[in-house]
Amino acid sequence: MKDFTPVYIPVGVPTFHLESARDLFERSMKILRDADPSFVVPDDMLLSVDSMSEYISGLEPDLIVFQNLTFANAAYMSEAIRRFDCPVLLWTLREPVIDGTRLRLNSLTGAYSAANAMRLSGRTDYEYVFGSPEEESVISRINAFVKAAVIKKEMLGLRLATVGEPPQGFDFGRAREDEIKEVFGADVVSISVPEMIERAKSYTEEECEAYMKRSRELTAGLDKTPDKNLRDHARLYKAYSEYIRENGIGALASRCWPDYFTEYGTPVCAVLSMLNDDGTAAACEADMYGALSMWTGMQLSSSPVFFGDPVSLNEEENTLTFWHCGTAACTLARKDTGATVGVHPNRKIGPAMDFGCEAFPEATIFRIGREPDGSYRFFILEGEALDKPKQFTGTSIVIKTTAPVREAVEKSVLDGFEPHFAVMKGHHAETLKALARMFGFKSFVY
Repeated sequence: MKDFTPVYIPVGVPTFHLESARDLFERSMKILRDADPSFVVPDDMLLSVDSMSEYISGLEPDLIVFQNLTFANAAYMSEAIRRFDCPVLLWTLREPVIDGTRLRLNSLTGAYSAANAMRLSGRTDYEYVFGSPEEESVISRINAFVKAAVIKKEMLGLRLATVGEPPQGFDFGRAREDEIKEVFGADVVSISVPEMIERAKSYTEEECEAYMKRSRELTAGLDKTPDKNLRDHARLYKAYSEYIRENGIGALASRCWPDYFTEYGTPVCAVLSMLNDDGTAAACEADMYGALSMWTGMQLSSSPVFFGDPVSLNEEENTLTFWHCGTAACTLARKDTGATVGVHPNRKIGPAMDFGCEAFPEATIFRIGREPDGSYRFFILEGEALDKPKQFTGTSIVIKTTAPVREAVEKSVLDGFEPHFAVMKGHHAETLKALARMFGFKSFVY
């Protein structure tokens, strides 16, 4: 990614109380630099449209924090959006003193003027925060906005890969290359399953030794897998890894059944698991939007992300269990069992991962969904991952949701969301909502 450039634009007019404004200007700069040390900030307050224009001339911002230190009319914002087409956070300051005398700042009125100018220009990709620099809610919103803008820029030029086509009835995950390029700025490359199998078959055992060693290091009980399947797993792991390196892939969506069982004799499940451990978001059943959801979660959590189906609802515990056949990253496994290896629950062929996931105190369930008209939307639900053993053959994680779980399930089913979800570590609803608004998507927060 090219250098990320966030820009602070603090505006006002000289007829208000400049001592109060300057104090807030200096405190605000500190908060922004804490959020991202690369923030571009002016030497002084921008108290005229001309001074603002001179400051922003030549800049190429990836986001703007536009702050009304005092009231400023709509001409300031109109000039900024005439020059730039990037996400904007409007920041309004609290009135510092209410004592029946002079209005010191009138920042709030300025925010209405700025927001109205954006709206009339057709821009809706802006966020708003109200409060003084040290308020926790302000810091949280600024951090979320900056993270979202970083992810949006990282998507530009992101390379995605599909391995084969979605199986029958799973068209919701089909990659639409032109649409993905237009909306997200990401490129999609593809390879067929037969081509990937031929790659795998071309390798000798010696050439795959490093991949066999890596598989043994990550897993528990791999040696119970028949030798032929074990060797074919290592070949397939190498084939996928080499393809990822050759093409600079950040996220991958792979077909799995029936081809790898019927045409190759060994599942791809454990390979996808290890790719997730290796830093590539890898989804099964050729679900490209699932893979992109996982990639987003990995950027936010700096950790592998669970991918699976919602399969079991427990109202008494307020929990929702997510499961899949055996592709979860090994590092997500419970510490008491490790990343145990078994067989695919339906085909009875291995290796496939077979474990429950570890507990973590904060979790976010996420999905980039697609509407019939080609527009996109986000599914967002927060909770915590509980200390639960494996729930079914395959890999599983049990999430106690913050919202009433039955209500969240019923609403999201009626809203028609896809059946695959990413479960990431941490609470990231604010950042995801900001990212959705930057793209012009709707957020469904349950």
